[in-house]
Amino acid sequence: MVALQIRDVPEEVRDALAAQARARGQSLQAYLLELVETQARRLRNTAVLDRFAGRSDGTRSLPGESAAELSDQREQRGPSGHAA
Repeated sequence: MVALQIRDVPEEVRDALAAQARARGQSLQAYLLELVETQARRLRNTAVLDRFAGRSDGTRSLPGESAAELSDQREQRGPSGHAA
């Protein structure tokens, strides 16, 4: 493992982080490590999503497209749930 050091952190920032750590029953060290690990995971997830962003094979839909498609399919089936 490596050590990270952050210099020139304002006292009010340190105090707020320490208070949050205490509220969670963690040391400041454990709380900050959790924050750093969470951010690293988010960056990895974003990188994976970015790899698929340019796909043109129809596997990535825009927000609302799936709901609209589902609604269209339900309308075509009609009230009985079977294809019209």
